[in-house]
Amino acid sequence: MELTAAHWIYAIATIVVIITMLFRRGVVLPTIVGTFLVAVIYKSSLVGGFQAVFNASLIAAKELFNIFLIITVMVALLKSLKDIGADQKMIAPIEKVMKNGYISFFAIAITTYVISLFFWPTPAVPLICTLLLPAAIRSGLPPMFVAITVSIAGQGMALSSDYIMQVAPMLTASAAGIETSAVADKVLVLSLITGISALVIAFIANRKTFYKPKSIEAIETYKLYEQNKNSYTSEDNEVAASLEEGLVSPNKQKLGKLFAILVPLSLLAVMVFMFTSSSDGRFAGGDGAAFIGGVGAILLALASASYHRINALDKISEHLVEGFIFAFKAMGPVIPIAGFFFLGSSDFTGSILSLPEDAAKPAFLFDIIQSAQSYIPDNMVISAFGVLIVGMITGIDGSGFSGLPLVGGLSGAMANASGLDASTLGAIGQMGSIWTGGGTIIAWSSLVAVAGFCGVSVLELARKNFLPVVGGLVLSTIIAIIIW
Repeated sequence: MELTAAHWIYAIATIVVIITMLFRRGVVLPTIVGTFLVAVIYKSSLVGGFQAVFNASLIAAKELFNIFLIITVMVALLKSLKDIGADQKMIAPIEKVMKNGYISFFAIAITTYVISLFFWPTPAVPLICTLLLPAAIRSGLPPMFVAITVSIAGQGMALSSDYIMQVAPMLTASAAGIETSAVADKVLVLSLITGISALVIAFIANRKTFYKPKSIEAIETYKLYEQNKNSYTSEDNEVAASLEEGLVSPNKQKLGKLFAILVPLSLLAVMVFMFTSSSDGRFAGGDGAAFIGGVGAILLALASASYHRINALDKISEHLVEGFIFAFKAMGPVIPIAGFFFLGSSDFTGSILSLPEDAAKPAFLFDIIQSAQSYIPDNMVISAFGVLIVGMITGIDGSGFSGLPLVGGLSGAMANASGLDASTLGAIGQMGSIWTGGGTIIAWSSLVAVAGFCGVSVLELARKNFLPVVGGLVLSTIIAIIIW
């Protein structure tokens, strides 16, 4: 097809976005400018350009608001559980079984993965590291390996699939123009392959650094951790403080025990029900996120009302505000970025450019890829690894989520020529973006929090994670090509 000047402006703006990411800079500014220029050129109207900038963010916000809401509810729930000490009690049984380094490794990996699936790793890291790190050190695990395990299991394996909250699959699928469930199911498989293989590689590479439980090395390491833990982090010392002051209220103790059992069982029941019911299509699209969000909201109300009683009327509002603040800090910059890449699909250009109902809807990114199909090798391997590399490049900015609209749009556009469907390419691209920028191999990402709570060098942690993570990504991409 014949490309217009607006198509070329869109292509140039996309290249600028990628180059900006390579220099580890934010891409909100180039996407806003790109949206403006594309609209001005396409509509030959300066006013239309201003309108398109606003419309693009508005459309993106409408499409993605369920993401903000689910994050808000789950973070607020975690805050309410913290009020009654249930968060500590949920992890306490795990600490008791950590008798040696090998058991501690599995305990930390599984605990981090499960909690991060339901609450996201960023809020979960302070809880896991503060409560389990001392027990892990005493059992024979060095702090560096604890940090490796937490980052791979949480920021990598759990966040890259995001199967429960489905924030990441929604972003990828929306830009690709496909159902969320099509991406979510495949990315869950790829995340497990990548995560398990990365953990195995890391375990083999670091097993010689383990020491015997309660040995001189373990005791000295634990003493050093206790002496320096206050310098590792300032954000969540309240977790440590709550441990030291204890649960003095009998009512608080009872409620803590009750919700430490009720919340995991409720969320486990939700997960099992979603798995067993997914075959009949009941949880297509955002239905799964709505289900887990509704359960989380009811648990939040119960936890707040049972402990704060009449004060719950105000307290629950405080927790929801904290949840919204966290959600907008994490996802706010994604809105204008998603708005720009939504221009790549004809599903959104009509609304963004304020075109009449019967007017032809351009799809700038899809049109460009379609025009370039004759120059793109018709090879599944090249296409799959190309999208993986693009995903990893977009993750360099340290977010992991800002690049999902781009890899989703590319996946939808390349599906016909590549021999792989859009959901497979989108899943591969999502893996590259989140494993890179989500907090495993980029030192300026949320990996800083993991390193801080474990008291290790973030640069050394990123270096030790690199080979296991990249090896896992290559393996999962090869398997995706073979089975899909």
